[in-house]
Formats: sequence, C-alpha cells, structure tokens
Amino acid sequence: MSDTPPPVVPVTEPSPELSSSAIPAMPLFATCPRGVEPLLLEELRGLGAASLKETVGGIHASGDLAFAYKACLWSRLASRILMPLQRFPLSGGSGPHAGSEQLYAAAHAIDWPELFDARFSFAIEVAGRSRIVTHTHYAALKVKDAVADRFRAAVGKRPDVDAEAPDIRIHLHLDGDYATLSLDLAGESLHQRGYRQRGVAAPLKENLAAALLLRAGWPAIAARGGGLLDPMCGSGTLVIEAGWIAADIAPGLLRERWGFAAWNEHQPRLWRTLREQAETRRERGLKAELPALAGRDLDPAAVAAARRNGQQAGLTGKVDFTVGDATLATPPAGAPGLVICNPPYGERLANEAELVKLHSLYGSRLKAAFGGWKAALFTGRPDLGHRLGLRADKLYAFYNGALPCKLLLMDVHAQAAGGLPATPGEPLPDGSALESGATQLPTAPSPLGSGERKEVAPDFANRLRKNLSHLNKWAKRSGVSNYRLYDADLKDYAVAVDLYSTPERHAVVQEYAPPKTIEPAAAERRLREALTVIQQVLELPSANLHYKLRRAQKGPSQYQRQAETERYHVVAEHGAKLWVNFDDYLDTGLFLDHRPMRLRLQKECAGKRFLNLFCYTGAATVQAAVGGAAQTLSVDLSNTYLDWLAQNLELNQIACTEVDGRGALPTRLPAHATLRADCLDWLARTAADPRAPQFDVIFCDPPTFSNSKKMEDSWDVQRDHTALIADALTLLAPGGVLYFSCNRQRFKLEPREDWQVRDISPQTLDEDFKRPPPAHRCWRITPAT
Repeated sequence: MSDTPPPVVPVTEPSPELSSSAIPAMPLFATCPRGVEPLLLEELRGLGAASLKETVGGIHASGDLAFAYKACLWSRLASRILMPLQRFPLSGGSGPHAGSEQLYAAAHAIDWPELFDARFSFAIEVAGRSRIVTHTHYAALKVKDAVADRFRAAVGKRPDVDAEAPDIRIHLHLDGDYATLSLDLAGESLHQRGYRQRGVAAPLKENLAAALLLRAGWPAIAARGGGLLDPMCGSGTLVIEAGWIAADIAPGLLRERWGFAAWNEHQPRLWRTLREQAETRRERGLKAELPALAGRDLDPAAVAAARRNGQQAGLTGKVDFTVGDATLATPPAGAPGLVICNPPYGERLANEAELVKLHSLYGSRLKAAFGGWKAALFTGRPDLGHRLGLRADKLYAFYNGALPCKLLLMDVHAQAAGGLPATPGEPLPDGSALESGATQLPTAPSPLGSGERKEVAPDFANRLRKNLSHLNKWAKRSGVSNYRLYDADLKDYAVAVDLYSTPERHAVVQEYAPPKTIEPAAAERRLREALTVIQQVLELPSANLHYKLRRAQKGPSQYQRQAETERYHVVAEHGAKLWVNFDDYLDTGLFLDHRPMRLRLQKECAGKRFLNLFCYTGAATVQAAVGGAAQTLSVDLSNTYLDWLAQNLELNQIACTEVDGRGALPTRLPAHATLRADCLDWLARTAADPRAPQFDVIFCDPPTFSNSKKMEDSWDVQRDHTALIADALTLLAPGGVLYFSCNRQRFKLEPREDWQVRDISPQTLDEDFKRPPPAHRCWRITPAT
C-alpha cells in the first residue's frame, strides 16, 4: 500500500526540545522490520530528524546528539540506531576469505580509541548479504582483529571481547559489493523493551507489534476513548504496546543498558534530562483515564506470562488478561475500539483444518459481538482471511522475521435485526457490493448490542437441535456415549458431526468436499455457518470442536498424519475403554458406524478364536477380548495402528504379544497377538498352508482402495474382494463365521456358489446411522453346506 501512514497521536503534549547547538549533526541509520519503513520515517520526523531517506530495512537520517538519544528512548518502531563510521567497497576473489583484506583495512583505518576506552568490552555483529563476503563469522573475526590491533598500537592494550553483553557493539552491514561499519548506539535491539521475561519466545517482536497498532489507527482510537482487545494475546505484547502508546510511555524507559553509554561522546547530563522528561510524561499518562485494554488466550500459562509482563511494564490495573476463547470473545466495556490479533498459523497450530475452523469461528464471532469495532488481523496466511467472512478495507505487507505477512484491516458493521446473509456481488445496505471471495454472515443471538439478531443458519440450527434431542434420549436408553449427530441431513450443509464423551463433550466435524458446481465463496460461507451453529448449539469451547475436510483418499495420503498433537482421549463403549485422537488423523481411531457389529462380536466371541483382518486400531479386537475370546489375532500393515491396538488392550488390562508375520504362524499362538503384514499377501500365504491355525470368528473390514508403498500391488475392494473372502473362509474352523463389511457406495458383493451369504446390514446400523445411504454394508458369510 502506498497510503501515507497515520500520524502518531500523542496523549500528552510533546516534550520540550533541548538545545544541543554545541553538538554537530551526525548521520544515523535506523533499522526496522521490512514493511515498517514508512511508519518509522514519520516517527523519526516527529522526533526531530533531518535529511530523511527511506530504504529497504530502515531509514537514513541525520540529527544532533539529542535526537540520537530521543530516537533510542522514544522510537517504538526502530530495531537499532546506528551511527555509520565508514562505507567501503569489497573485492578480492572468492571463497571464505574473500574481501578479508578490505574488511581489515577499513576497520583498522578507524580511530577506535577515539570512540571508546580499552576498559570497555566490545563485540562485532554482522548483518546483510554480499556475494563477495559469504562467511560472516570470518568477517567478524577480521574486524575484531583490526579493532584489537588499533588499540594495541595506540594504547598498548586491547579491550576484551564479550559476545553476550558487550559495552560497545560494532555493526558490520554487508550490502552487495559494499560494507558499512557503524556504532550501535542502542546496544541490544530496541524491540527488547525490558518488560518481557528473558528466554520466553514470542511470535511477535515489540516494535513490529507497535507498527501494527499504528497502521490500525490505534492512537486515534485510544484518543477518543475506544478500547482494545487481543483475543489471542499470547504473552500480551500487542496489549502492552497499546497501553504504552495510550499512556505516552517511552518504549526505552525500562532499559538499563545502552550502547552509547561507553561511547566517548556520551553526555550523561543530556541523557538524564531526556529520561526525566520521559518519566514525567509516563507519570502523567498513567494518571489519566486509559481506554479498556484486554487480552484473552486459551493457554493459562500464556495468560500468566502476559500478566507478569503487564506488571513489569507498569500497567498493573490498566490491562486485563484473562483465560478466554477467541471464538467466544466479548468486547471490553466502553466505546467500540480495535480488536486486533496475530492468530496462530503454520508451526504454531496443528493443521490446515484447525486454521480453517479458527478463522471461520472467529469471523462469525466478530460479526456477532463486535459491531462498530475495527478489526485487524496479522497473519502469515492471508489466503485464510476470506474465511472470516469480512471484507478487508486495507491490506498492508510486513515481514515477521523472514516470513512475509499481511495486516488486514476491517470495519465490523453491526448486523441489522432480521438481516440476511450477503454473498459476493449482492448489494449491501449501503449500496456497495462485497468483493469476490468475501461474505457477510447474519449474526447469532448475543447478549451484547441492542435489538434481536437473526440466528445464523436457522434451518441447520433447528435440525441440529432436533437431532440432539432425539439421539440424546436414544443414547441414554442404549448406554451409548459416542454417536453421530448429523450427517448431511440438509444438502446445503454437507458435514458429518460426531459426538464423543471423554467424559467432556467433543464434536468432530467432517466436511464433505463440495461439488465443483458450488462456488467456493458459498461453500466457505456454509461451513462458517455450520461451525458457528455447532459451537453454539452444543455449547462447546473451540478446543473441543475438531474440524476435518473429508475428500476421497488414495495412496499414501489416506493414512498421513494431519497433525502432531499426540493428544489422546479415553471413551467408553459396551463396557470397554478405547483411545481416540481427534486431531492427528483423518479418522479418530473409532468407526462409530460399526458400534453394533462390535457388540455382536463381544457377545459371540466368548471362548472362541477371533481373527481381525485390516484391524485398524483394534476396537473390534478389544470387544472380542472383553467378551471373553479365548484367542485373538489382529493383522494390519501399519505400525501406528498396531501400537494403538496394543494400547487399547492395555487400557482394558489385556496383554498382547507381537508375532512375526514374515513366515508361517507358530503352532501355538499367544492369547492375544498382533501381526504386522500386508493382509492380502499374508492371507494368501496362510490360506495355502495346511498347518495354518483356524478361527471361529473372522471380521474383515478392508479399505476400499489402497496403493500403499508397503504393498506390492494396489487393492480395489470391488475388483479383489472375491479372492479375499475365499482365502479368509479357508481359515474358518467348522461352524465358524466370517463377517465382511464394506463402506464403498454402490459396492456389489459377488458371492461364489460355495458360500452361504446373508446381508445383515440393517442389524449393524444403530439409530444414529439410519440415514440413507447406509454408512456401510455387512454380510455374514459361511461355507455352503
């Protein structure tokens, strides 16, 4: 954006200028994160800089010593204030030592003893890039040697090097074929204000946070009494920086060490006067009535850190940090203001589906509760911005470290009572139209604001409540704790909703991929509405609402992990306990539609030998074992699933043993065993072995398709099921039974004449799965007599 940045609006009058006529003007370079340069230029202008020039990563300026001190003390945006000493060309071949002669000569030419005393320690910092000097550590060593040699020649001794906390920092900036040596007047980076605990990482540096607040117009909002809320506040950086802006607190006041303190030209009296003026302004600002400043976060540890940081920043009683869910946020008391956040993305969140869920629910909440507020979203995933359902009025580019990010600014318009959703291209009440890819939602009932608001997706909400009332009663009568609440009952809301009791309620929402005839914006709007309604009707915190996009899975993607949370929960079923995982995989580890089949196996397997083919996480094996099976053998190719099965059995105090699937089975199998193998290959080999053990009950629920790298050939259930069933039947003991299940739509069983087959599908589908088409079909198969 080329907009002129908004001016910083001071809460109190600016400090009186100091006379520094005896101090000549000096060239300075203020560094900053990329994207902050226009804001920094205006800030330095306000502090009295002259000869301003913007460049990538900073601002060239000039000013007297008083200005240099004020830039260190008052700049909210700069990272460093550098005083350039010498700029010189680089040359000299290639390799790690290229340019070393120029580096040493240029550094040695500077009269370092004129700049600082040998009793002070120093360090060399290198930044930038050069095609000539590619080994920055070696470059730092050459400059260090030159400084030490110059001191030895002048005073007979050299200063010590302290890489951690030097008194003087010498900055070497590499810029293509040139390099610049400077004194760092700030010392440590200016983003280190002094209120954050050392060693605590944060996703947002303080000077970048201040830049976001300035771009969002916070000074003007604060001046008119508007409040601020960060609903995903983490350690509180945005809220604290907003408080310091509103209270006119100099960002450098808490710092105890400065790079200029060991500089020979340092004037302690002038610096002391500037600090005293800043302290006076802080006292005056904190005595004034500040706007509401609030932060919320789901992580109690983050909120505790934010409170400590706020206290250290001198804002005790001025900021409110509380554990809270951004998707259920409410505005702080007072006039409408700014709601701003840096939501997690990439490595900071589990997976793509969680990002979609978070942005969808957060956008709905903004519309429902923050009418009249300005919203600002800082993100490394601007492509997710449209998931909010709000139109961004302005978009600014920044860099958070090396990561390109965007700041989206939005005005949240209050939804009129009875208003209907707007879609791209449809006129809004003000006569404008939404941009392509943006939507506006009708808002959900809210205790905030005046008038009655229209409920989001009322048809879907009513169906969800109706299903909940009916199925909850059935579940209690049947002793069922986990069930399917909704499964694309309405064509506009193509999601499945499964409820789990851990005993805390969780909902897993699976979105079916929309057909290509549905516009992406419409599909996103419907998903946003669905997630919002599900959260409201079930009264769930967002952490207990788990969203997944279900598409046709083929090849390795069908088993890939979706996240790495390693969060497992225990659920109960038919007297057994089972582990489920709501986030890391496409499925939870428990197929709810097979619940009646597992109960049948529990009842039929007492005293019998049970074989579970394509066993997945072994829920069927657990039920057979809990029911008193004399022996169970579970076969799968996945180590993950077999480990999961072993943990499921252990959860029920049942020990299991892994057996080798590469050769023939042992004559005597353990009571409960797992076997890692390609089921198709193992079954074919074992069926051909006359010494193979036999089983009284076999359960087979194969995948519909697979071409796993671990398998020699691909598998298609329609094409290959006949041979699979034939091999399985050879392992049946006299009087035994094979249960074969398939969830592929339009699957047609092709039985042989020597099979006796009975379709038992209706008996294997509970009340929550009696919607057409059936979730699966199941057959009872025995050899024909």
